[in-house]
Amino acid sequence: MSEFELLLPLLSLIVMGSGIVILLFIKAMFVRVVGFVVIMLGLFSLIGASIPQAPSLPPAVETFDMARIQTPDDLAFIGQKIFFSKGQCALCHSIGPREAARCPDLKGIGAKLTREFIYESLTQPQAYIYKDFRHEGLPQEYPARMPHINKNPIALTNQEILSVIAFLQKMSGEPISIKVEDVMKPEAIEVASIRGAAEN
Repeated sequence: MSEFELLLPLLSLIVMGSGIVILLFIKAMFVRVVGFVVIMLGLFSLIGASIPQAPSLPPAVETFDMARIQTPDDLAFIGQKIFFSKGQCALCHSIGPREAARCPDLKGIGAKLTREFIYESLTQPQAYIYKDFRHEGLPQEYPARMPHINKNPIALTNQEILSVIAFLQKMSGEPISIKVEDVMKPEAIEVASIRGAAEN
């Protein structure tokens, strides 16, 4: 705590006391109104000083030790953390219907799309543009454009992208098609993903 933070409650009490003195001993109406305003300002300052202050810091950068990954579920766990932090996916996408969604709902997306298609959608988001993934009602154009998540400012690695795909598949109740070996050789899976998408 700084000295000012320690002095603020005392200053607030002094301001409130001076307002009370004005109300008690001064008869002029304008000065009494000023005294009341001074009391309110002191009260608000006292309340503000009593609220604990949390420092506003940027989110901690998480690092993932890929050597500790043993199962596809470990990949999905890491993918979930990336989805909600570094990947910034949750800023626009929801998991489950949301009226104010800026981008398509991703609930069940791992069951609807192949891992190759999801990979291409993340790394080349303008390759296929759909107005809406919903099946009911008129299509709507979403206001947010999907960024290239493998480029700056997000810049996910291939390993992180595959982990997010594993999370989307697990969240959809699908078996995770990403293998631990795939993540250990990210260059190979990128080529295989593009080749697989071209064959389909």
